[in-house]
Amino acid sequence: MSNLNFTHFTLGVEEEYMVIDPATRELISHDQKLVLEGQKLINDKVKAEMHQAVVEVGTDVCNNIDEILRDITSLRQTLAAIADENNLWLGAAGTHPFSHWQKQLITEHVRYNEMINEFQEAARSNLIFGLHVHVGMQNREMANHIANSTRYFLPHIFALSTNSPFWEGRKTGYKSYRTKVFDKFPRTGIPEAFESIEAYDNYIKLLVKTNCIDNAKKIWWDLRVHPFYNTVEFRICDVPLTTNETIALAALCQAVCAKIYKLRLQNMNYIQYSRALINENKWRASRYGIDGRLIDFGKEEEVNTRVLIHELLDFVDDVVDELGSRHVISHVKSILENGTGADRQLKLYEESGGDLVKVVDFIHEEFLK
Repeated sequence: MSNLNFTHFTLGVEEEYMVIDPATRELISHDQKLVLEGQKLINDKVKAEMHQAVVEVGTDVCNNIDEILRDITSLRQTLAAIADENNLWLGAAGTHPFSHWQKQLITEHVRYNEMINEFQEAARSNLIFGLHVHVGMQNREMANHIANSTRYFLPHIFALSTNSPFWEGRKTGYKSYRTKVFDKFPRTGIPEAFESIEAYDNYIKLLVKTNCIDNAKKIWWDLRVHPFYNTVEFRICDVPLTTNETIALAALCQAVCAKIYKLRLQNMNYIQYSRALINENKWRASRYGIDGRLIDFGKEEEVNTRVLIHELLDFVDDVVDELGSRHVISHVKSILENGTGADRQLKLYEESGGDLVKVVDFIHEEFLK
């Protein structure tokens, strides 16, 4: 074992949950009850979102994956208990199988009003649920370097998270339709590589100066150097059905960052590919999940996605013990064997003769697993 210091690779996780009416299985406004009651127990770890049928949670800054596991488990249990007291259900999937966004209420807040005014129907229809993973960095210069190199692995991680095969009552043909909904927003998708943190900051300053944005949080890329924290933030994933999947994905994000850091200390780096090429793999991941083929740009050929994910696990293998995450990152192999959230939703859909109510029941039942 090397003597690298990985203690600065702290973790933070944000998840967005759907609020469900147990009678109709439709999305329903929680009228901020979950937020108001939740804040009495977990303070600012629970927040409202643009749509009133969404509730967001965020963990503390955690020193290791076991702390994240405890925090996410507690957050899901706490919110589920509050929902139960208010005759509501919670679920975690990238999209609701059949609810229509037109029926959903918007949270009254200056920020959301501004977004609706600017983005119009693109904002009102943005009824999706994601997972964000923050990995702590020594400094913003290192964060930029790691973000540049990590972009290549985003489709691999994304494929494992795919959990939104349905939209407004239709089987979309995608394993992640959530990303197709979000693509309507500006400043989304795979980011460019920035030659330095100064180049990134100058880009932000130009957008603010020209009234494109009023602050850097309106950069919604799939991966970004966070504007206010010393973190690299992974934003590409659908929110997973279960806690175990969330923890496995968080551990994988952390391990990729630690591996790129280790290479940097050895004066090495991972080849950086263009946004246009990485986007080809992102599209394949959204369409086929782990059942398709991604492009290995080094070999310039298509390779089975599962094979590439096993290669990714091998790539990070020499850092997971130092990070203390081997016991949870191993769950990635369970996802490869048992299917992603999308695969499991689709399997139930086919077995039930296309009964989307049963799919919603399944999403709810998986929430505390």
